[in-house]
Amino acid sequence: MDIKMLLTIFVVNFSYITLNTIRFMLTMKGYRLIAPLVSMAEITIYVLGLSMVLNRLDNPLNLVVYALGYAVGISVGIKIEDYLALGYIMVTAILPSSTEQLNLPEILRDHGYGVTQSFGEGREGERMILEILSPRKNERSLYKLINEKEPRAFIISYEPKFISGGFWTKKVRKRNT
Repeated sequence: MDIKMLLTIFVVNFSYITLNTIRFMLTMKGYRLIAPLVSMAEITIYVLGLSMVLNRLDNPLNLVVYALGYAVGISVGIKIEDYLALGYIMVTAILPSSTEQLNLPEILRDHGYGVTQSFGEGREGERMILEILSPRKNERSLYKLINEKEPRAFIISYEPKFISGGFWTKKVRKRNT
Protein backbone atom coordinates (compact mmCIF):
# COMPACT_ATOMS: atom_id res chain seq x y z
CA MET A 1 0.00 0.00 0.00
CA ASP A 2 1.45 3.33 -1.15
CA ILE A 3 0.34 5.87 1.48
CA LYS A 4 1.96 8.75 -0.41
CA MET A 5 -0.04 7.89 -3.55
CA LEU A 6 -3.29 7.55 -1.58
CA LEU A 7 -2.71 10.90 0.09
CA THR A 8 -1.94 12.52 -3.28
CA ILE A 9 -5.13 11.08 -4.81
CA PHE A 10 -7.16 12.34 -1.85
CA VAL A 11 -5.67 15.86 -1.94
CA VAL A 12 -6.02 16.15 -5.72
CA ASN A 13 -9.69 15.12 -5.74
CA PHE A 14 -10.43 17.11 -2.61
CA SER A 15 -8.97 20.21 -4.33
CA TYR A 16 -10.88 19.52 -7.54
CA ILE A 17 -14.25 19.11 -5.86
CA THR A 18 -13.75 22.08 -3.56
CA LEU A 19 -13.02 24.26 -6.59
CA ASN A 20 -15.91 22.63 -8.47
CA THR A 21 -18.36 23.50 -5.70
CA ILE A 22 -17.11 27.08 -5.45
CA ARG A 23 -17.12 27.52 -9.25
CA PHE A 24 -20.69 26.23 -9.46
CA MET A 25 -21.83 28.71 -6.82
CA LEU A 26 -19.93 31.56 -8.50
CA THR A 27 -21.58 30.65 -11.80
CA MET A 28 -25.04 30.59 -10.24
CA LYS A 29 -24.46 34.03 -8.72
CA GLY A 30 -23.30 35.51 -12.03
CA TYR A 31 -19.57 36.01 -11.42
CA ARG A 32 -18.73 35.94 -15.13
CA LEU A 33 -15.02 36.61 -14.86
CA ILE A 34 -13.85 34.60 -11.88
CA ALA A 35 -15.96 31.46 -12.49
CA PRO A 36 -14.23 30.58 -15.80
CA LEU A 37 -10.81 31.20 -14.24
CA VAL A 38 -11.63 28.86 -11.36
CA SER A 39 -12.90 26.28 -13.88
CA MET A 40 -9.52 26.27 -15.65
CA ALA A 41 -7.74 25.27 -12.45
CA GLU A 42 -10.55 22.87 -11.58
CA ILE A 43 -10.41 20.90 -14.85
CA THR A 44 -6.61 20.70 -14.78
CA ILE A 45 -6.71 19.18 -11.31
CA TYR A 46 -9.56 16.86 -12.36
CA VAL A 47 -7.63 15.39 -15.29
CA LEU A 48 -4.58 14.88 -13.11
CA GLY A 49 -6.52 13.13 -10.34
CA LEU A 50 -8.61 10.96 -12.62
CA SER A 51 -5.55 9.80 -14.56
CA MET A 52 -3.84 8.86 -11.30
CA VAL A 53 -6.76 6.62 -10.34
CA LEU A 54 -7.38 5.16 -13.82
CA ASN A 55 -3.69 4.24 -14.18
CA ARG A 56 -3.84 2.37 -10.86
CA LEU A 57 -7.18 0.57 -10.92
CA ASP A 58 -5.45 -2.59 -9.69
CA ASN A 59 -5.75 -1.15 -6.17
CA PRO A 60 -9.43 -0.59 -5.22
CA LEU A 61 -8.29 1.53 -2.28
CA ASN A 62 -7.27 4.23 -4.80
CA LEU A 63 -10.89 4.52 -5.90
CA VAL A 64 -12.15 4.60 -2.30
CA VAL A 65 -9.72 7.42 -1.42
CA TYR A 66 -10.72 9.25 -4.62
CA ALA A 67 -14.40 9.04 -3.55
CA LEU A 68 -13.51 10.15 -0.02
CA GLY A 69 -11.70 13.21 -1.44
CA TYR A 70 -14.85 13.93 -3.45
CA ALA A 71 -17.12 13.82 -0.40
CA VAL A 72 -14.83 15.91 1.81
CA GLY A 73 -14.29 18.40 -1.05
CA ILE A 74 -18.03 19.02 -1.37
CA SER A 75 -18.37 19.57 2.36
CA VAL A 76 -15.45 22.00 2.50
CA GLY A 77 -16.59 23.80 -0.67
CA ILE A 78 -19.99 24.44 0.89
CA LYS A 79 -18.37 25.73 4.09
CA ILE A 80 -16.15 28.09 2.09
CA GLU A 81 -19.14 29.41 0.16
CA ASP A 82 -21.04 29.94 3.41
CA TYR A 83 -18.05 31.82 4.78
CA LEU A 84 -17.77 34.00 1.65
CA ALA A 85 -21.58 34.56 1.70
CA LEU A 86 -21.65 35.84 -1.86
CA GLY A 87 -24.68 37.66 -3.17
CA TYR A 88 -27.82 39.04 -1.63
CA ILE A 89 -30.95 37.73 0.02
CA MET A 90 -34.47 38.99 -0.03
CA VAL A 91 -36.32 38.46 3.22
CA THR A 92 -40.06 38.76 3.68
CA ALA A 93 -41.05 39.29 7.30
CA ILE A 94 -44.76 39.12 8.08
CA LEU A 95 -45.59 40.72 11.43
CA PRO A 96 -48.75 41.07 13.48
CA SER A 97 -50.23 44.52 12.89
CA SER A 98 -49.95 45.23 16.63
CA THR A 99 -46.19 45.66 16.07
CA GLU A 100 -46.58 48.92 14.13
CA GLN A 101 -45.51 50.89 17.19
CA LEU A 102 -42.13 49.08 17.18
CA ASN A 103 -41.18 50.99 14.03
CA LEU A 104 -39.23 47.97 12.80
CA PRO A 105 -38.87 49.28 9.23
CA GLU A 106 -36.95 52.33 10.47
CA ILE A 107 -34.83 50.24 12.84
CA LEU A 108 -33.87 47.96 9.94
CA ARG A 109 -33.12 50.94 7.68
CA ASP A 110 -30.93 52.42 10.42
CA HIS A 111 -28.96 49.15 10.33
CA GLY A 112 -28.41 49.57 6.57
CA TYR A 113 -31.06 47.22 5.19
CA GLY A 114 -33.29 48.12 2.25
CA VAL A 115 -36.90 47.86 3.46
CA THR A 116 -40.24 48.15 1.70
CA GLN A 117 -43.27 48.13 3.98
CA SER A 118 -46.82 47.16 3.05
CA PHE A 119 -49.88 45.75 4.73
CA GLY A 120 -51.82 42.60 4.05
CA GLU A 121 -54.62 40.54 5.46
CA GLY A 122 -53.87 37.29 7.28
CA ARG A 123 -56.04 34.66 8.88
CA GLU A 124 -56.16 36.58 12.13
CA GLY A 125 -56.35 40.11 10.74
CA GLU A 126 -54.11 42.79 9.32
CA ARG A 127 -50.38 42.10 8.97
CA MET A 128 -47.36 44.30 8.32
CA ILE A 129 -45.24 42.91 5.48
CA LEU A 130 -41.60 43.90 5.19
CA GLU A 131 -39.54 43.13 2.08
CA ILE A 132 -35.90 43.41 3.13
CA LEU A 133 -32.82 43.32 0.88
CA SER A 134 -29.55 42.38 2.53
CA PRO A 135 -26.09 41.10 1.66
CA ARG A 136 -25.95 37.38 2.52
CA LYS A 137 -23.11 38.01 4.95
CA ASN A 138 -25.61 39.92 7.14
CA GLU A 139 -28.32 37.26 6.96
CA ARG A 140 -27.99 35.86 10.48
CA SER A 141 -27.77 39.28 12.12
CA LEU A 142 -30.90 40.36 10.20
CA TYR A 143 -32.86 37.35 11.49
CA LYS A 144 -31.62 38.01 15.01
CA LEU A 145 -32.64 41.67 14.85
CA ILE A 146 -36.13 40.84 13.58
CA ASN A 147 -36.63 38.13 16.22
CA GLU A 148 -35.43 40.44 19.00
CA LYS A 149 -38.00 43.07 18.03
CA GLU A 150 -40.83 40.69 17.11
CA PRO A 151 -40.46 37.00 18.04
CA ARG A 152 -43.82 36.19 16.37
CA ALA A 153 -42.53 37.26 12.94
CA PHE A 154 -43.00 34.83 10.05
CA ILE A 155 -39.80 35.02 7.99
CA ILE A 156 -39.11 33.70 4.49
CA SER A 157 -35.90 34.30 2.54
CA TYR A 158 -34.67 33.67 -0.99
CA GLU A 159 -31.84 34.78 -3.25
CA PRO A 160 -32.82 37.25 -5.95
CA LYS A 161 -31.30 36.62 -9.37
CA PHE A 162 -31.72 40.17 -10.65
CA ILE A 163 -31.76 43.50 -8.80
CA SER A 164 -32.61 46.80 -10.49
CA GLY A 165 -33.84 50.18 -9.26
CA GLY A 166 -34.20 51.46 -5.73
CA PHE A 167 -31.54 53.08 -3.61
CA TRP A 168 -29.60 49.79 -3.33
CA THR A 169 -28.84 49.53 -7.07
CA LYS A 170 -25.66 51.63 -6.87
CA LYS A 171 -24.34 49.55 -3.95
CA VAL A 172 -25.06 46.27 -5.77
CA ARG A 173 -23.44 47.44 -9.01
CA LYS A 174 -20.26 48.53 -7.19
CA ARG A 175 -19.94 45.13 -5.47
CA ASN A 176 -20.53 43.11 -8.67
CA THR A 177 -17.91 44.84 -10.80
